[in-house]
Amino acid sequence: MGWLKMTKMSWSRCSKAFVTALLVLAAAVGPVAAISTSTEGVPQEAQVGNEVTATYTFTELYTDYESWTLRGETNLTSVTWTVTKFDQADNQISQQSYDGGEFEESVDISDDTARVEVAIRGTAPAIENFSYDPAEQFTLARFELRRQGGTQQEITASNVHHYTEESKQARDAIEQAESDIEAAGGDAEAEETLQRAIDAYDSESFGVAADLANDASSQAQQAQSTQDRNQLILYAVGGLLVVGLVGGVLYWRSQGDDYDKLR
Repeated sequence: MGWLKMTKMSWSRCSKAFVTALLVLAAAVGPVAAISTSTEGVPQEAQVGNEVTATYTFTELYTDYESWTLRGETNLTSVTWTVTKFDQADNQISQQSYDGGEFEESVDISDDTARVEVAIRGTAPAIENFSYDPAEQFTLARFELRRQGGTQQEITASNVHHYTEESKQARDAIEQAESDIEAAGGDAEAEETLQRAIDAYDSESFGVAADLANDASSQAQQAQSTQDRNQLILYAVGGLLVVGLVGGVLYWRSQGDDYDKLR
Protein backbone atom coordinates (compact mmCIF):
# COMPACT_ATOMS: atom_id res chain seq x y z
CA MET A 1 0.00 0.00 0.00
CA GLY A 2 2.89 2.37 0.80
CA TRP A 3 4.43 1.64 -2.59
CA LEU A 4 1.11 2.37 -4.30
CA LYS A 5 0.75 5.66 -2.41
CA MET A 6 4.29 6.70 -3.36
CA THR A 7 3.63 5.77 -7.00
CA LYS A 8 0.49 7.89 -7.07
CA MET A 9 2.35 10.82 -5.50
CA SER A 10 5.19 10.44 -8.01
CA TRP A 11 2.71 10.27 -10.93
CA SER A 12 0.92 13.36 -9.61
CA ARG A 13 4.18 15.32 -9.42
CA CYS A 14 5.14 14.21 -12.97
CA SER A 15 1.72 15.18 -14.30
CA LYS A 16 1.92 18.62 -12.72
CA ALA A 17 5.43 19.12 -14.09
CA PHE A 18 4.27 18.07 -17.57
CA VAL A 19 1.31 20.45 -17.52
CA THR A 20 3.54 23.26 -16.25
CA ALA A 21 6.00 22.63 -19.09
CA LEU A 22 3.18 22.80 -21.63
CA LEU A 23 1.95 26.08 -20.19
CA VAL A 24 5.44 27.56 -20.31
CA LEU A 25 5.85 26.43 -23.92
CA ALA A 26 2.47 27.89 -24.89
CA ALA A 27 3.35 31.19 -23.24
CA ALA A 28 6.68 31.31 -25.07
CA VAL A 29 5.16 30.67 -28.48
CA GLY A 30 2.07 32.77 -27.92
CA PRO A 31 -1.40 32.41 -29.46
CA VAL A 32 -2.29 33.23 -33.04
CA ALA A 33 -2.88 36.98 -33.28
CA ALA A 34 -6.46 38.17 -33.81
CA ILE A 35 -5.48 40.37 -36.76
CA SER A 36 -7.65 39.76 -39.84
CA THR A 37 -5.80 38.62 -42.97
CA SER A 38 -6.79 38.30 -46.61
CA THR A 39 -4.61 37.13 -49.49
CA GLU A 40 -4.47 37.57 -53.23
CA GLY A 41 -2.46 35.64 -55.78
CA VAL A 42 -1.09 32.95 -53.46
CA PRO A 43 -0.43 29.96 -55.77
CA GLN A 44 -0.98 26.32 -54.89
CA GLU A 45 2.30 25.36 -56.54
CA ALA A 46 5.27 26.95 -58.28
CA GLN A 47 8.07 25.72 -60.52
CA VAL A 48 11.58 26.16 -59.20
CA GLY A 49 13.17 29.29 -60.65
CA ASN A 50 9.89 30.93 -61.64
CA GLU A 51 8.75 34.28 -60.27
CA VAL A 52 6.08 34.23 -57.56
CA THR A 53 4.00 37.20 -56.42
CA ALA A 54 1.33 37.52 -53.76
CA THR A 55 -0.36 40.21 -51.65
CA TYR A 56 -1.37 40.03 -47.98
CA THR A 57 -3.77 42.54 -46.44
CA PHE A 58 -3.98 43.03 -42.67
CA THR A 59 -6.88 44.74 -40.88
CA GLU A 60 -8.25 44.85 -37.31
CA LEU A 61 -4.72 45.76 -36.32
CA TYR A 62 -5.26 46.77 -32.70
CA THR A 63 -7.34 43.99 -31.21
CA ASP A 64 -4.49 42.98 -28.89
CA TYR A 65 -2.03 45.89 -28.90
CA GLU A 66 -1.97 49.51 -30.00
CA SER A 67 1.69 49.40 -30.98
CA TRP A 68 3.60 46.45 -32.38
CA THR A 69 5.97 45.28 -35.13
CA LEU A 70 4.95 43.32 -38.20
CA ARG A 71 7.61 40.80 -39.16
CA GLY A 72 7.62 38.79 -42.38
CA GLU A 73 9.90 36.01 -43.60
CA THR A 74 10.05 33.85 -46.73
CA ASN A 75 11.98 31.04 -48.44
CA LEU A 76 11.75 32.82 -51.79
CA THR A 77 15.02 34.07 -53.27
CA SER A 78 15.72 37.49 -54.81
CA VAL A 79 12.90 38.87 -52.69
CA THR A 80 11.32 42.30 -52.57
CA TRP A 81 8.66 43.23 -50.01
CA THR A 82 6.51 46.32 -50.54
CA VAL A 83 4.70 47.45 -47.39
CA THR A 84 1.92 50.01 -47.84
CA LYS A 85 -0.11 51.59 -45.02
CA PHE A 86 -3.60 53.11 -45.35
CA ASP A 87 -5.78 55.13 -42.98
CA GLN A 88 -9.49 54.74 -42.22
CA ALA A 89 -10.42 56.77 -45.31
CA ASP A 90 -8.32 54.40 -47.44
CA ASN A 91 -5.73 57.08 -48.11
CA GLN A 92 -2.14 55.90 -48.45
CA ILE A 93 -0.02 56.95 -45.50
CA SER A 94 3.32 55.45 -46.46
CA GLN A 95 5.07 52.87 -48.61
CA GLN A 96 8.35 51.14 -47.89
CA SER A 97 10.29 48.46 -49.79
CA TYR A 98 12.62 45.84 -48.31
CA ASP A 99 14.93 43.31 -49.91
CA GLY A 100 15.91 39.97 -48.44
CA GLY A 101 14.33 37.01 -46.73
CA GLU A 102 12.71 39.01 -43.92
CA PHE A 103 11.53 42.48 -42.92
CA GLU A 104 10.11 44.36 -39.96
CA GLU A 105 7.66 47.28 -40.03
CA SER A 106 6.19 49.15 -37.06
CA VAL A 107 2.40 49.42 -36.71
CA ASP A 108 1.06 52.09 -34.37
CA ILE A 109 -2.46 53.37 -33.75
CA SER A 110 -1.09 56.92 -33.31
CA ASP A 111 -0.11 56.92 -37.01
CA ASP A 112 -3.77 56.37 -37.98
CA THR A 113 -2.81 53.14 -39.77
CA ALA A 114 -5.98 51.11 -40.36
CA ARG A 115 -4.78 48.70 -43.03
CA VAL A 116 -1.44 47.27 -44.08
CA GLU A 117 -0.78 45.67 -47.45
CA VAL A 118 2.33 43.59 -48.04
CA ALA A 119 3.20 42.63 -51.61
CA ILE A 120 5.91 40.01 -52.00
CA ARG A 121 7.81 39.18 -55.17
CA GLY A 122 10.56 36.60 -55.50
CA THR A 123 11.77 33.37 -57.09
CA ALA A 124 10.63 29.88 -56.11
CA PRO A 125 13.60 28.23 -54.35
CA ALA A 126 15.45 25.04 -55.24
CA ILE A 127 14.29 21.78 -53.64
CA GLU A 128 16.68 20.35 -51.07
CA ASN A 129 14.95 17.01 -50.52
CA PHE A 130 12.45 15.50 -52.92
CA SER A 131 9.51 13.67 -51.40
CA TYR A 132 6.38 12.36 -53.08
CA ASP A 133 4.40 12.20 -49.85
CA PRO A 134 4.39 14.61 -48.17
CA ALA A 135 4.94 16.80 -51.21
CA GLU A 136 7.80 19.28 -51.26
CA GLN A 137 6.85 22.71 -49.90
CA PHE A 138 8.47 26.06 -49.20
CA THR A 139 7.31 28.97 -47.07
CA LEU A 140 5.98 31.67 -49.38
CA ALA A 141 5.41 34.00 -46.45
CA ARG A 142 5.05 33.84 -42.70
CA PHE A 143 3.97 36.87 -40.67
CA GLU A 144 4.28 37.50 -36.96
CA LEU A 145 3.27 40.16 -34.48
CA ARG A 146 6.19 41.10 -32.25
CA ARG A 147 6.41 43.34 -29.21
CA GLN A 148 9.40 44.71 -27.35
CA GLY A 149 10.05 42.40 -24.45
CA GLY A 150 9.55 39.11 -26.26
CA THR A 151 5.85 38.82 -27.14
CA GLN A 152 5.58 36.88 -30.39
CA GLN A 153 2.40 35.76 -32.13
CA GLU A 154 1.92 34.20 -35.54
CA ILE A 155 -0.54 36.05 -37.77
CA THR A 156 -0.63 33.84 -40.85
CA ALA A 157 1.57 31.64 -43.04
CA SER A 158 1.43 30.25 -46.59
CA ASN A 159 3.24 27.11 -47.75
CA VAL A 160 3.44 26.29 -51.45
CA HIS A 161 4.33 23.07 -53.28
CA HIS A 162 7.30 23.53 -55.60
CA TYR A 163 8.60 21.29 -58.35
CA THR A 164 10.93 20.92 -61.30
CA GLU A 165 9.74 20.00 -64.78
CA GLU A 166 11.04 16.45 -64.33
CA SER A 167 9.58 15.96 -60.85
CA LYS A 168 6.19 17.23 -62.00
CA GLN A 169 6.08 14.77 -64.91
CA ALA A 170 6.93 11.94 -62.53
CA ARG A 171 4.38 13.10 -59.94
CA ASP A 172 1.64 13.40 -62.58
CA ALA A 173 2.38 9.84 -63.78
CA ILE A 174 2.28 8.49 -60.22
CA GLU A 175 -0.99 10.27 -59.47
CA GLN A 176 -2.49 8.82 -62.66
CA ALA A 177 -1.35 5.34 -61.61
CA GLU A 178 -2.95 5.81 -58.20
CA SER A 179 -6.22 6.78 -59.90
CA ASP A 180 -6.08 3.79 -62.27
CA ILE A 181 -5.39 1.35 -59.43
CA GLU A 182 -8.28 2.77 -57.42
CA ALA A 183 -10.60 2.48 -60.44
CA ALA A 184 -9.55 -1.15 -60.83
CA GLY A 185 -10.46 -1.86 -57.22
CA GLY A 186 -6.82 -2.53 -56.36
CA ASP A 187 -4.28 -4.85 -57.93
CA ALA A 188 -1.31 -6.32 -56.05
CA GLU A 189 1.08 -6.26 -59.00
CA ALA A 190 0.21 -2.68 -59.96
CA GLU A 191 0.47 -1.52 -56.35
CA GLU A 192 3.93 -3.07 -56.02
CA THR A 193 5.07 -1.32 -59.22
CA LEU A 194 3.58 1.94 -57.97
CA GLN A 195 5.56 1.72 -54.73
CA ARG A 196 8.74 1.22 -56.74
CA ALA A 197 7.84 4.34 -58.72
CA ILE A 198 7.42 6.34 -55.52
CA ASP A 199 10.75 5.05 -54.20
CA ALA A 200 12.41 6.13 -57.46
CA TYR A 201 10.80 9.57 -57.13
CA ASP A 202 12.13 9.98 -53.59
CA SER A 203 15.64 9.11 -54.83
CA GLU A 204 15.27 11.75 -57.60
CA SER A 205 15.23 9.16 -60.44
CA PHE A 206 12.30 10.90 -62.10
CA GLY A 207 12.57 9.20 -65.50
CA VAL A 208 12.53 5.77 -63.84
CA ALA A 209 9.66 6.88 -61.59
CA ALA A 210 7.56 7.99 -64.57
CA ASP A 211 8.24 4.75 -66.48
CA LEU A 212 7.32 2.60 -63.47
CA ALA A 213 4.19 4.66 -62.84
CA ASN A 214 3.12 4.16 -66.47
CA ASP A 215 3.73 0.42 -66.04
CA ALA A 216 1.57 0.46 -62.91
CA SER A 217 -1.20 2.21 -64.85
CA SER A 218 -1.01 -0.41 -67.62
CA GLN A 219 -1.16 -3.23 -65.07
CA ALA A 220 -4.15 -1.67 -63.34
CA GLN A 221 -5.94 -1.11 -66.65
CA GLN A 222 -5.23 -4.70 -67.67
CA ALA A 223 -6.59 -5.93 -64.36
CA GLN A 224 -9.69 -3.80 -64.88
CA SER A 225 -10.10 -5.17 -68.41
CA THR A 226 -9.81 -8.73 -67.12
CA GLN A 227 -12.40 -8.03 -64.43
CA ASP A 228 -14.76 -6.54 -66.99
CA ARG A 229 -14.29 -9.53 -69.33
CA ASN A 230 -14.88 -12.00 -66.51
CA GLN A 231 -17.98 -10.08 -65.52
CA LEU A 232 -19.31 -10.27 -69.09
CA ILE A 233 -18.63 -13.99 -69.16
CA LEU A 234 -20.57 -14.43 -65.93
CA TYR A 235 -23.44 -12.43 -67.36
CA ALA A 236 -23.39 -14.54 -70.52
CA VAL A 237 -23.34 -17.80 -68.60
CA GLY A 238 -26.12 -16.54 -66.37
CA GLY A 239 -28.13 -15.55 -69.43
CA LEU A 240 -27.66 -18.99 -71.01
CA LEU A 241 -28.75 -20.68 -67.79
CA VAL A 242 -31.89 -18.56 -67.68
CA VAL A 243 -32.66 -19.27 -71.33
CA GLY A 244 -32.07 -22.98 -70.76
CA LEU A 245 -34.27 -22.98 -67.68
CA VAL A 246 -37.10 -21.17 -69.47
CA GLY A 247 -36.78 -23.48 -72.44
CA GLY A 248 -36.90 -26.50 -70.18
CA VAL A 249 -40.02 -25.26 -68.44
CA LEU A 250 -41.75 -24.54 -71.76
CA TYR A 251 -40.80 -27.97 -73.09
CA TRP A 252 -42.07 -29.65 -69.92
CA ARG A 253 -45.36 -27.77 -70.16
CA SER A 254 -45.75 -28.65 -73.85
CA GLN A 255 -45.21 -32.29 -73.07
CA GLY A 256 -47.86 -32.11 -70.39
CA ASP A 257 -50.35 -30.53 -72.82
CA ASP A 258 -49.76 -33.29 -75.40
CA TYR A 259 -50.36 -35.94 -72.73
CA ASP A 260 -53.71 -34.31 -71.76
CA LYS A 261 -54.83 -34.28 -75.40
CA LEU A 262 -54.07 -37.99 -75.80
CA ARG A 263 -56.19 -38.80 -72.82
